Amino acid sequence: MPELPEVEVVRQSLCKKIRHKKVKKVIVRNRNLRLKIPLNFEKLLINQKIIKVDRFSKYLILHLSNSIYCLIHLGMSGTIHIIYNKKKNFLTNASFYHSPTLPKKHNHVEFIFDDLKIVYNDPRRFGFFQIIENFSSLQKKISFFGPEPFQSIFDSKYIHSFFYKKEKNIKNFLLDQKFVSGIGNIYANEILFLCKINPFRKARLINIQECKKIVKNSRKILLDAIKKGGSSIRDFKNIKGKKGNFQKSFKVYERNGLNCKRLNCKGLIKKKNISNRSTFFCDMCQK
Repeated sequence: MPELPEVEVVRQSLCKKIRHKKVKKVIVRNRNLRLKIPLNFEKLLINQKIIKVDRFSKYLILHLSNSIYCLIHLGMSGTIHIIYNKKKNFLTNASFYHSPTLPKKHNHVEFIFDDLKIVYNDPRRFGFFQIIENFSSLQKKISFFGPEPFQSIFDSKYIHSFFYKKEKNIKNFLLDQKFVSGIGNIYANEILFLCKINPFRKARLINIQECKKIVKNSRKILLDAIKKGGSSIRDFKNIKGKKGNFQKSFKVYERNGLNCKRLNCKGLIKKKNISNRSTFFCDMCQK
């Protein structure tokens, strides 16, 4: 599943290509995604200008000129492809998952502009489009989630108070979108390695200094991943022909059985499951 850095890469791509452009036509080939696309979806978007392409957590948010918002979630297998009318489209994927070119099947939604179109492809159909009618409704929806790691509210005091007397392990908290938004499995593993925190540690045992490390390293890891184009696990390219390179920086993820990369650490990377998620950590330096 695309995590915050990968969705941010898609947002940046879309912002450059469709911002200030008017939607000429909308084609819905399959309304049966995770949330059923409403019958008036096309009518609400046609002839509207894309004012802004925003993101919160793993959601893309299209701000439209009629003051409504279109939320897009990529789910497990959703990708967005950018197709030009008068150019050869060798690489179309705005993200780094699945096919780098537009597949022939499972193209469910198209937004048509003057010189290009964007196509939403999703074999498993766990993604969705949702119309939010006004700003207050958008804020209400977002309020159900925890802050992003980049927000000022996500600080050591917030974390320490949230963890008070909590028995759940720290890894599960980093994946809990009500605690913090946008961190997925890959980055949770990497964050905890930098913090030298064992993923099985109970949250109530995390001290204030470790909370400060969680804040610092969450931002560090995510910003680095965005800068490097996200984690291209399957080594595909985006529309610029560039690969997501953060996977080359992995310290623990998918490195089970290998030596720890931390200087002077003689530990090995172990792999165990936490809540059916693959969890990687050093058996010596993560306490």
